[in-house]
Amino acid sequence: MKFSLSVAMNPLDQFTELARTAEECGFSSVVLPDSLFYSEHVSAEYPYTPDGSRFWNADTPWADPLVAVATMAAVTERIEFYTSVLKLGSRNPVLLARQVGSVAVLSGDRFGLGLGVGWSPEEFEWCGAPYAQRGKRVDEAIDVLRLILDGGMVEYHGKFFDFDKLQMSPAPSKHVPFYIGGHTEVALKRAARVGDGWSSAMMKFEDLRSTISRLSELRAEYGRGEKPFEIQAVCIDRFGLDGYREQGEIGVTDVVTQPWVFDGIGFGDPIGPKKDAIRKFADEIISRY
Repeated sequence: MKFSLSVAMNPLDQFTELARTAEECGFSSVVLPDSLFYSEHVSAEYPYTPDGSRFWNADTPWADPLVAVATMAAVTERIEFYTSVLKLGSRNPVLLARQVGSVAVLSGDRFGLGLGVGWSPEEFEWCGAPYAQRGKRVDEAIDVLRLILDGGMVEYHGKFFDFDKLQMSPAPSKHVPFYIGGHTEVALKRAARVGDGWSSAMMKFEDLRSTISRLSELRAEYGRGEKPFEIQAVCIDRFGLDGYREQGEIGVTDVVTQPWVFDGIGFGDPIGPKKDAIRKFADEIISRY
């Protein structure tokens, strides 16, 4: 089992110290969320809360995840980083390939790209991307990203993206893993078909179990059942050593956590208690798992 530290919604000036502490304590990765902006009004419901409301507000701190990874990679040596998840639907994949390739190379190939479609129509439209046909557009965008990041002179001629031969150098020296997010059947099929893993949002244990089972079925259908595949989970009702072992038994390979939450420490609180909570989690969980 891997354990990854989420820095979501914490003050940006705490990121580097959180990453250094996580590395010292044996965490495998730091996980970065993605939010482009907070629109005063939103025309769709947030899909991962019971009532469809956003659980953050206009003042909640966010960073561009790729910029944040570059900053944290510069002050660490071993720990890896991934997005969970970056909203691909509102971004141009050619421009994104340049950014991802740069981060992968500059971090020493310690970066994995967690990808999702995105849920807010405003994020699409105000960034110049159509909300309609977003799933099919994202499927093409994933193809474009993989093609460019694999290196060499490439071209692509699709319905949504079209370009003649180009090359971005240097290309990452290792395969950049793509972790696909989303809980819908379409998203699970996308993860099974093209992903190196799947990233969950907040889920209860039994929902997580059934989703992992469905992913196994789909991966077998696509002939990819024997390939390595990460299950990155944010499980909201199984904690402690026994709870994480239960998660491992159903196929979770990477627990995403914020240890300070268990001690009643808030996002905006000082960094000292958060670092203490990371060390406590490492002593009580990581070292004993």
